[in-house]
Amino acid sequence: MKNTIIYVIAVIAATGGLLFGFDTGVISGAIPFFQKDFGLDNSMVELVTSAGLVGAILGALFCGKITDILGRKVVILASAVIFTIGALWSGFAPSIELLIIARLFLGIAIGVSSFAVPLYIAEISPANKRGSLVSMFQLMITIGVLASYLSDLMFADEGDMSCWRPMFYIGVVPALILLIGMAFMPESPRWLISRGRDEEGKSVLARIEGNEAMEDSYKTIKNELIKSEKDKSGIKELMKPWLRNAVIIGVGIMFFQQFVGINTVIYYSPKIFLMAGFDGAVSAIWAAVGVGVVNLLFTIVSVYFVDRLGRRKLYFTGLTGIFVSLLLLGICFTHFSYLGEMGKWLSIILVFVYVAFYAISIGPLGWLIISEVFPQKVRGLGSSLGSLSVWVFNTVVTFTFFKIVKAFTVEGTEIYLDGENLGNPAGAFWFYAIVALAAIIWGYFYVPETKGVTLEKIEEYWRKGGKPRHLR
Repeated sequence: MKNTIIYVIAVIAATGGLLFGFDTGVISGAIPFFQKDFGLDNSMVELVTSAGLVGAILGALFCGKITDILGRKVVILASAVIFTIGALWSGFAPSIELLIIARLFLGIAIGVSSFAVPLYIAEISPANKRGSLVSMFQLMITIGVLASYLSDLMFADEGDMSCWRPMFYIGVVPALILLIGMAFMPESPRWLISRGRDEEGKSVLARIEGNEAMEDSYKTIKNELIKSEKDKSGIKELMKPWLRNAVIIGVGIMFFQQFVGINTVIYYSPKIFLMAGFDGAVSAIWAAVGVGVVNLLFTIVSVYFVDRLGRRKLYFTGLTGIFVSLLLLGICFTHFSYLGEMGKWLSIILVFVYVAFYAISIGPLGWLIISEVFPQKVRGLGSSLGSLSVWVFNTVVTFTFFKIVKAFTVEGTEIYLDGENLGNPAGAFWFYAIVALAAIIWGYFYVPETKGVTLEKIEEYWRKGGKPRHLR
């Protein structure tokens, strides 16, 4: 019974991940239509796309401390309200300026949910199930991305350039599911105990772990809170030497999660597939649906193996595959004119392989690890820092993709679409491949093996000055 309760709580909370995925993915299918509807160039498209990411930065920046004060549940509920309003506003926007503001507003909810949801799930999960339960957040992101692609496909109409509006409206449905569902969920027991609400915390622990395990968990949590009583919960605490590795891990893994270029595929996949030779926006969206399916299936693989094989094995397997697939993708686009029809299909296969390796590794592992490595006193703030980092890096990658494509295009390999010189993405893919290689080297030293280790033991390990790669 207690296992059922844990999974129900995790699934409902992870709906925040579905919204995160939907509202980041829906823009990809909408771009070809609102670009023509408003008469925008690629620079303005980057601005619209990046507006949501700037909002996410603001959400992650200002809500970390609030989450530690008000609780995880309240903040997730607030994000659901913002998701609902933002979806309606985005679909209604009568001008490009209002669409940008709507996406900025919606981005706040994405930023908040991106750290509050994994944090909440990590704190309600037993150590032996924490990896798979927190990874459910990434699984829901991939379901959200796929749902957004299918929604885009359902409403896409090349005879109606305003068809992008219902693509945004449909986001209201999962937002209401999260709002209603979370209203009936308990608060994080670790947060309750940290705020002196011990009986409430013990009650939640008993529901999710059973009465016998509850006493042991309660004592462990209390002991770690007593040890950290002299610690403050502000940003200065994160700068203390004993937490240096946790900060490096939190920021570093999110840097590599974004700079291997995944969101260029999530946001711009129809554009990339048009460059690869697909005819028309609808056929390119079909190819993007394939990306969503691969992303979902291999995230399920990751959820299954993360508590069996461990974090490090998945990390190195995935990053190696990412490096090789990006290298080959660049070669494919470099010889695009010689490969002809075969090049079109080879490029989509390599994109699928790239997405698959990402989905089993650094995609879910980034969110999981930042929810694990910070101590209770600053876990909300630390997770917020990791989330803030991901959105800053995401914004940089998204805003610079077309610019990097143009800058790194080798003369004579340019791709033209409707008379427009789009450049060639080969150089961009090679740039992301170099980053993937750097991620492998960095990961050897800094990716910890947290499989089966309690959050309290991880905190104790940092206090003793342990090195990340030796954590077991």
